[in-house]
Amino acid sequence: MTTFYVVRHGQTVANAQNLKQGTINTAVTHLNSVGKQQAQTLHDTFDISFADRLICSPLDRTQATAAILNQGRQLPVSQDERLLEISYGQWDGQDNDQLLAAYPQYFDPLLQDVLPSYVEVATDGETFEHVQQRVAAFLKTTAQAHPDEQIIVVTHGFTVKAMALAILKPTDPMSLPEPANTSVTKVMVDAVHGRQYLAYYNRLPQFCRAMT
Repeated sequence: MTTFYVVRHGQTVANAQNLKQGTINTAVTHLNSVGKQQAQTLHDTFDISFADRLICSPLDRTQATAAILNQGRQLPVSQDERLLEISYGQWDGQDNDQLLAAYPQYFDPLLQDVLPSYVEVATDGETFEHVQQRVAAFLKTTAQAHPDEQIIVVTHGFTVKAMALAILKPTDPMSLPEPANTSVTKVMVDAVHGRQYLAYYNRLPQFCRAMT
């Protein structure tokens, strides 16, 4: 059994401005002061030295979060493009409120986040299904390569949600909101029998001293 502790990156400038980040990797998507403090709080609360390795998305915001989390722990670090955030196509970088006002039919009325049907207008956006497929492939192949290891993963909000959706397979993907910045989600993968388990989702450090 391979155990993954999946961390969403800290808050960014774009998060604070309510912009869609997608796969943008510029200064506006870097951690802000709040995000750096969130990562430091997680570091101080969640000692990852028990783990075997750390894998993160290639984008700056995840690498910066991983670097803070790994201070004094010295886990071997690698990157995997399958952990990238969903790309919203031409919506990347746009104001979420403006998109909601212009295309209300493509947003969940409560969560105010995009529905899977958003690709009807953001025609070069990535589908929910494609993200679920690539993160499921990441979990499967990583578990096969590292059986019985404990792995820290630092990635993005929708990417974490996609992992949970791939495991739980709910009828309505909007029934699962995205996790908070620097929350931890625990996933266990039995590569031998092809089974995956969601142990917990969106757990915040201030509410849990023992993440493992």
